[in-house]
Amino acid sequence: MVTVSKDNDVLLRVKNLKKHFPVNKGILSRTVGHVKAVDGLTFDINQGETLGLVGESGCGKTTTSKLLLGLEDPTEGTVHLENKNIHKLRRDELQDFRTKVQPVFQDPWSSLNPRMRIKDIVAEPLIANHDVSNEERDRKVAEAMELVGLSPDQANNYPHEFSGGQRQRIAVASALVASPKLIILDEPVSALDVSIRAQVMNLLVDLQETHNLSYLLIAHNLATVRYMAHQTAVMYLGEIVEYGNTEELFQEPLHPYTKALFSASLPSHPDLIHEEIVLTGEVPSPINPPKGCHFHPRCPFAMDKCSVEVPEEKEISPGYKVSCHLY
Repeated sequence: MVTVSKDNDVLLRVKNLKKHFPVNKGILSRTVGHVKAVDGLTFDINQGETLGLVGESGCGKTTTSKLLLGLEDPTEGTVHLENKNIHKLRRDELQDFRTKVQPVFQDPWSSLNPRMRIKDIVAEPLIANHDVSNEERDRKVAEAMELVGLSPDQANNYPHEFSGGQRQRIAVASALVASPKLIILDEPVSALDVSIRAQVMNLLVDLQETHNLSYLLIAHNLATVRYMAHQTAVMYLGEIVEYGNTEELFQEPLHPYTKALFSASLPSHPDLIHEEIVLTGEVPSPINPPKGCHFHPRCPFAMDKCSVEVPEEKEISPGYKVSCHLY
């Protein structure tokens, strides 16, 4: 379990981030609405720390990761890395950004090109963003492979010659080779066997401690988030409904949605007493989300004002925030 650092500087700052995709119909492709995939996110990621992002499928987690990688332009809001707006970078600054922010995707079986040797896969971020000699490239690839527990002697092998856990280590090595500041981990262990998930999680934690890396961790497995994340944000229909210190949030969740999410996902323990909440109904459409609190149609504690008033974000304790009319 990670410990929270209190003195780290902010590496990434996200403010009022929105991404609305137009919905077009008809021969003339007339816009009839918008999918509000991300709708006003604000959070920080400190240098050397991990922010966990959790929520049901379709809540906007993956769109958030694409915005942070610069793969999507925001409808509104800003993303600053080291005080620079990543969506307004010059060409030379953009190249530097692509060095500092790297992704590790979910499926090690499909994320690696089967026709490329491992040394070329690992070297891709280095070659794309740096003018390096062959000797320097080979040296950095060997260093990255050793960091993740792979032998440089395997650099000429192909992906099919490795197990699932080894493939994910290759993906991590590729992310590390250019010495990034932030790694976006999108379900990094969900496609792996349970027996090797802990190995990859421990590897990521160790690398963070030795290289002062920052992570955005997107995961459905709440145990993974609890083990790796310093802070956790809970998303529902494109919005953050609860945000705070991970251990505090897991010990005593406040928002009814967070309680329901944990009730459904976390195994019960005889020494822990948690309020169990069973959700009813389907997740509303992000094209036409409910008025007021988006969660109110499914919330067992909904009051009259929940259907008409958007709850304000309230700071319950230093750094711990929740958006709910109950508080």
